Amino acid sequence: MSSVIRNIRGAFLLATMLPASPALAQPAPLPLTQNGGTWDSGHVQGIAVDLKGGYIYYSFTNLLAKYDFGGKLVGTLVGWTGHLGDLDFNAADGKVYGSLEYKKDRAFYIAVIDVRRLDRVGMEAGKTDIFRTVYLAEVARDYAADVNGDGRFDGDDGKFSGDAALSPDHRYGCSGIDGVAFGPAFGSTGGKRYLTVAYGIYGNVARGDNDHQVLLQYDVADWARHARALIEAAPHHQGPAAVHGKYFVGTGNTTYGVQNLAYDEAQRRWFMGVYRGKKPGFPNYGLYAVDARTRPVLGRLTGVPGSGGKGWERGLVLALADDGLIDPATGIRGWNQKADVGLQPIGGGLHYVAANSGGKGHQTADLTLMRWTGDAQTPFVPVKPGELARVPVTGVTEESPKLPGSAF
Repeated sequence: MSSVIRNIRGAFLLATMLPASPALAQPAPLPLTQNGGTWDSGHVQGIAVDLKGGYIYYSFTNLLAKYDFGGKLVGTLVGWTGHLGDLDFNAADGKVYGSLEYKKDRAFYIAVIDVRRLDRVGMEAGKTDIFRTVYLAEVARDYAADVNGDGRFDGDDGKFSGDAALSPDHRYGCSGIDGVAFGPAFGSTGGKRYLTVAYGIYGNVARGDNDHQVLLQYDVADWARHARALIEAAPHHQGPAAVHGKYFVGTGNTTYGVQNLAYDEAQRRWFMGVYRGKKPGFPNYGLYAVDARTRPVLGRLTGVPGSGGKGWERGLVLALADDGLIDPATGIRGWNQKADVGLQPIGGGLHYVAANSGGKGHQTADLTLMRWTGDAQTPFVPVKPGELARVPVTGVTEESPKLPGSAF
């Protein structure tokens, strides 16, 4: 026996005697349902799924919970008073990105969380560097805009809070930010992936300039130079000076805009889950969609006065997907589907959809794995145990490019 063969055989025997590397361990199968725990916090506002690692993340506005696919609580992150909203997981850098807002400070951030290091319950955001924030100046400008030109800002100080939100200010009715998702530039399905951020929109039924959803796209490749620790006593203003693009989707009235934004690689479609609007002239659906291949078109923002009060302001407009229910009076399309506190496509036509329940001091979330049906009346149905084995779940299809890594 040659020395080469002996060395190979010896190495093989040694490998079989060693314990398996934890890094090579496979995650548990996709859960058909999961409960996100019961917390003394705000209600669940968003979810994110790490398919490769086998983890699900829940945003409870002032608490982030991390569970594995087997239902085990891995860790929680706490320690901020702002509103943590929708989440998305960036597979390229292993971080969770979420909307974070401080209305009274006119400070709106993307929280960038290194969730790989979230490994125990009760971790304090201010006592670790895994929680970083990037300031969004474009949002702050629209939120604090003096729309009626009276020389003062009528802000979110309680007088104008709640569903009425009677402030005449806030450009486009901007109440901050909520929905976040990674996906391609609008008008395409390939190429670089951008972080897309959706405005919260006050549901004031007396206004006519708050009937569009506003979506911003950002290239996060250089965000390492902007990211800062969050010091609530002195909010920082470090972030990108400009957006990659700003887009408008005419859905009609909503209550607080896009709560959950999600890009589905399988259908090449952007989904927008909202709290239903209250204007009687609109269908007020709970879910809307935009086909990723639909190119933005420079057009009129009906209801938004142009400069000098002449005509309508113009912006890059995205048409709604030609699918779902259709309102004959307005032509607006969508679905009567709850998707406002957690919606996450995972590939193969499957989506996790969250439902919230519980009151003050005991908020909880129940997650259900759903299959897209294409039916206008019932777009999602729960996945049955036997169906899961027949559906390829890859997260990123062969036709879809991987997300670019950020520099964090």
